[in-house]
Amino acid sequence: MARVLLTGGSGFIAAHVLDTLLKRGYSVVTTVRSSEKADRIRAVHLNPGKERLDFVIVEDIAREGAFDDAVVSEPPFEAVIHTASPFHFNATDVQKDLLDPAIQGTTGILESIVKYAPTVRKVVITSSFAAMVNPWKGSWPEHTYSEEDWNPITLAQASESVPNGYRASKTFAERAAWDFLEREKPNFTLSTLCPPQVFGPVVPQLSSLDTLNTSNQVIRDIVQGKFKSQIPPNATYTWIDVRDLALCHVLALEKPGAANKRFFLAAGFFSNKELVEVVRKSFDQYNELLPSEDVPGGGYPEGGLYKIDNSRAVDILGIEWKSLDDSIADTVKSLQALGA
Repeated sequence: MARVLLTGGSGFIAAHVLDTLLKRGYSVVTTVRSSEKADRIRAVHLNPGKERLDFVIVEDIAREGAFDDAVVSEPPFEAVIHTASPFHFNATDVQKDLLDPAIQGTTGILESIVKYAPTVRKVVITSSFAAMVNPWKGSWPEHTYSEEDWNPITLAQASESVPNGYRASKTFAERAAWDFLEREKPNFTLSTLCPPQVFGPVVPQLSSLDTLNTSNQVIRDIVQGKFKSQIPPNATYTWIDVRDLALCHVLALEKPGAANKRFFLAAGFFSNKELVEVVRKSFDQYNELLPSEDVPGGGYPEGGLYKIDNSRAVDILGIEWKSLDDSIADTVKSLQALGA
């Protein structure tokens, strides 16, 4: 039974990664920021004993040596999946709230592995399409995004706004990981995963709709009637289901061809107007809250849209993407359990 350290275990993506790891027979230790968060996760996974699921408290991932104790285990870890990184737009200090946790959290765990976890052979890091996209190019219809693309954002631009700060945090953190690999030549391989907007069922331990992950907030807003008079423009036009993303994290551990590769994980395209129509088609009870078909906004750019090349993920990881209809329907059902 291979033992894996999973960081950020209470997060939206990590919760599904944990579920996938346990279903595939792994022994998992996951980091959380408090014992209360550990208790909530433990309540969802009642069957595994401590040898299958355990926890370690890491209150501040940006602190020097934050993961030194976390990477030490008996039996020792064979792999690390690092998902812990802030994704929100309510930061007040871009450097402190976004850049430091993302960059120092990433380099910090790699340094801790080298120092204290010599048995680790594979590391998978959750990056983002934000680390690939060039926001100054807009819809860029003549371009095809692939793993070769990097966001050209600078540190000066990062401080100009919170969205810029988030994009920079993902870009700088992923670059720092690859730089570490090149500079230190560690005993482990590295795989980074770059998902765009992530839909899919919310985690059972979520306390309320107010604490929903950022990507799924658009679905919540649709079923709460917030799009009734006008559909807002997309933040991005590509998406992935969180269950596919979780599986890709684990496949990146299992597939030898994933070593030292970056993966663009996009299932396809969507517009906010399409999301409304998916909800309309599948859930009659929300019809009074949905915008009529002639309400403006939420479509694709009139001048066309960039293309995507996700062939590396398909060819190496062997992933088969869930459909947008199924992903959004399952998201809504999970939101209904929280009172949506």
